[in-house]
Amino acid sequence: MAKGLTTRQEAILAFVSEYTAEKGYPPSIREIGTRFSIGSLRGVTVHLDALEKKGYIDRANTPRSITIKHPHFQPPSAHVVNLPLLGNIAAGIPILAQEHVEDMIPVPAQMVRNIRDAYLLRVRGDSMSGEGINPRDLVVVKPQQTASHGDLVAVLIGDEATVKRIHYSGSAVTLMPSNPAYDPIPIQQEDAKILGRIIGLLRDYDNMAF
Repeated sequence: MAKGLTTRQEAILAFVSEYTAEKGYPPSIREIGTRFSIGSLRGVTVHLDALEKKGYIDRANTPRSITIKHPHFQPPSAHVVNLPLLGNIAAGIPILAQEHVEDMIPVPAQMVRNIRDAYLLRVRGDSMSGEGINPRDLVVVKPQQTASHGDLVAVLIGDEATVKRIHYSGSAVTLMPSNPAYDPIPIQQEDAKILGRIIGLLRDYDNMAF
């Protein structure tokens, strides 16, 4: 991460840099807001003001006047993509709706490959610790509404997403933890929704919960 920047500020700075390099001019505030699911122009300018204050950009009083100025900033390579980190998910609201997006996190492009609309969820609890999935880890989710027996999936139960192995036995569906301290969770298919299959994991060792 660039020194002194939040994850969101660095992602916006990288977007401005890459957009400018590709098109020859910087993105508008509205384009930045659309890219990062920021609902108001003011929400974007708060981040741009912070980047300017920290010496990473210069701005003038025109919609597209943003100049990268920090000599040590190097934008992420083409091998990195920014994925939305989703917060609380409510049934009936589109998964990538603006109100769910907490942040944009850079991840290796190879982890996502050509998967459309992949996103991140933060793991809560230690029910999957037997598979090395710890509290506060970020899991990469490939959106899909079905899963095969034994798949590692994100499932929405009520308004909470959980990560488990899914097991089928006839018409019965069970979510299996990998920590023996937790019991399997039998579910009715009409009471739960498969959000997607887990295809990757990210861990920040500075912020691990013990």
